[in-house]
Amino acid sequence: MTVARRARFRRGGATALDILVVAALYYGSARLGLFQQLVRSQVTPLWPPTGIAVTSLLLRGPRVWPGIAIGAFLANVSLGPSVPSLLTIVLGNTLAPVCSYALLRRAGFRTQLDRLRDALALIFLGAFTGMLVSAGVGSGALAVAGVLSPDRFWPAWFVWWTGDAMGVLVVTPVLLVLRSARRPRGVRPFRRVEALLLLAATLGVGWLQTGSTPLMFLGFPLLIWAAFRFQLAGAAPCSLAVSTFAVVAAAQGAGPFAGHDLLTNMITLQAFNGSASLTALLLAAAVSERDQTQREIARACGQLAEMVTTIARGHRPTTLPAGADGEHAAEEQGGRTGRPG
Repeated sequence: MTVARRARFRRGGATALDILVVAALYYGSARLGLFQQLVRSQVTPLWPPTGIAVTSLLLRGPRVWPGIAIGAFLANVSLGPSVPSLLTIVLGNTLAPVCSYALLRRAGFRTQLDRLRDALALIFLGAFTGMLVSAGVGSGALAVAGVLSPDRFWPAWFVWWTGDAMGVLVVTPVLLVLRSARRPRGVRPFRRVEALLLLAATLGVGWLQTGSTPLMFLGFPLLIWAAFRFQLAGAAPCSLAVSTFAVVAAAQGAGPFAGHDLLTNMITLQAFNGSASLTALLLAAAVSERDQTQREIARACGQLAEMVTTIARGHRPTTLPAGADGEHAAEEQGGRTGRPG
């Protein structure tokens, strides 16, 4: 076997392994998402597989799309209702992340999520726009199969779109954070205590949120705290926790979701989770941009101070701006002849 053939074989094996891993993660997260199904044991207000699918495409490239299709097929094969409907739903579940990936790539999205434009692109292109495909195709397939009556179509569509969009908004940032996570070193004890307090406060607000008291708004101070103090590493998990508790409360009809119909609850849930994700991602990106700007200013000031010190000592700077050599020579000549420079 030649070297080129061995290299192609290794690349093919790596691609096949990536596809199998994506399929397994998609299927496993789908089983978790179906615990909170609201429509026909198939439509859920939080669908984690979309976040896994979009993240896989961003990190491993479009070559892993068969893994998304396989995972979607395995997740829906036991739900039916018919083979044509099943294949149509699988098609929509595959096309939606691919469309989100294409939109994000065209917008110049960076997986570090350290710019405001990246956060806005993920929210409005990756989540809200891309997931229109899966919601429209999936709900349409169920309607054509006679599973959804006309008066149930739009509530089902909204739940489907909400679930897929929330999967991207709350799962993708967490996975991107985990990808670049490193064990912290040199962290002060106060910083660790602060992180534990944030975790405890988030769990406490979640417990209140799923109870009879409508206190969802308490999650926003926690999101602001996490974004300012820990940037995306703290804001993404906090947003995931707050959104998950809200989904559980909506599925149980607890708190602010008690006594309302499905469409009203989904509108409320989408508005809350969208606002929470916007708050977390945008604040985290803004703080990251601020810190990066401060570092660049400090570096520029250091270089300027070094240049001023060099000039004050009577030495010529190592690097001079364009045209500075001629001006410096003219000044020296003017000094020797007694003429002003």
